[in-house]
Amino acid sequence: MSTRTEIPPTQGDEAVVGKLSTLDRFLPVWIIAAMALGLLLGNLIPGLNTSLEAVKVGEVSLPIAVGLLVMMYPVLAKVRYDQTRRVIGDRKLMISSLVINWLLAPAFMFVLAWVFLADLPEYRTGLIIVGLARCIAMVMIWNDLACGDRESAAVLVAINSVFQVVAFGALGWFYLQLLPSWLGLPTTSADFSFWAITLSVLIFLGIPLLAGFLTRTLGEKAKGRDWYEGTFLPKLGQWALYGLLFTITLLFALQGETITARPLDVARIALPLLVYFVVVFGAGMLIGKWLDLGYAKTTTLAFTAAGNNFELAIAVAIGTFGVTSGQALAGVVGPLIEVPALVALVYAALWARKRFFSPATASL
Repeated sequence: MSTRTEIPPTQGDEAVVGKLSTLDRFLPVWIIAAMALGLLLGNLIPGLNTSLEAVKVGEVSLPIAVGLLVMMYPVLAKVRYDQTRRVIGDRKLMISSLVINWLLAPAFMFVLAWVFLADLPEYRTGLIIVGLARCIAMVMIWNDLACGDRESAAVLVAINSVFQVVAFGALGWFYLQLLPSWLGLPTTSADFSFWAITLSVLIFLGIPLLAGFLTRTLGEKAKGRDWYEGTFLPKLGQWALYGLLFTITLLFALQGETITARPLDVARIALPLLVYFVVVFGAGMLIGKWLDLGYAKTTTLAFTAAGNNFELAIAVAIGTFGVTSGQALAGVVGPLIEVPALVALVYAALWARKRFFSPATASL
């Protein structure tokens, strides 16, 4: 990801692998090690979770916020912002993304929550909240690793952010109160904080987006695009993966004791999440292929649909139901499953690139 050079698809995945650094090439190993380290630290160091929670940005631990910003900034510095008009003008991509992200995916998570967790209302509610929080952070990493369209990812993430601020509360009311009452199911009262949602978007997208835009604009103005993309970005890029691994370690350290103490509950929550990631990603790939978007945009469509904003989901669950609630645990299990699942889907996307996309469209 971080040192990726654009390789013609006819050269095959071997050429891509040959351009990767050791950090990139063995990323799944490092991610598993970070998850294991976090769980170990969370269980061995008394009071670590309390210390991590002591300083917050909104309802999110400040160390985790720093890790997310370090992760996001290099990816957004890679985006060619002068190409965003091209993305916005692609009506097929824009409309399909909005439909999948804000109609199909939340509805599918609602169904999964009731099918798998009908007897566990706290976890069920937490899972529905995860489904409403559309991804604005880690999706940039997965999209870049899978050679997706960076400019499309930046635009779709920005659109998702606007919709989160505007629609999250209304969708929460619809899926937790109105729709269950129509179906004769138990309802859940939840008062979502508009400020918490807005703050999440401003911190986890606004700050790194502004920093990335200014870095590219000033860097290209000072030394040109060739220097910026050929010399500066390869040096900056590794920090995205460092930020990712740091964030994963902290997330699992924060809830390590809870996760290991309640393994059966974690498994109950994990199963519908795994189904969700695989089905929504697969649907995104099929829809993109059907619309003839080309590999890069199809991959971006699939990842922006399958990923979730677990930072927001955890913040909303904690702020509404409390840090020890089942809803908060469901939010924490989100990245526990999302990280390995979407890493696997990166490889699935690259596999699909060779087999289902022609060389003429694989790099589009």
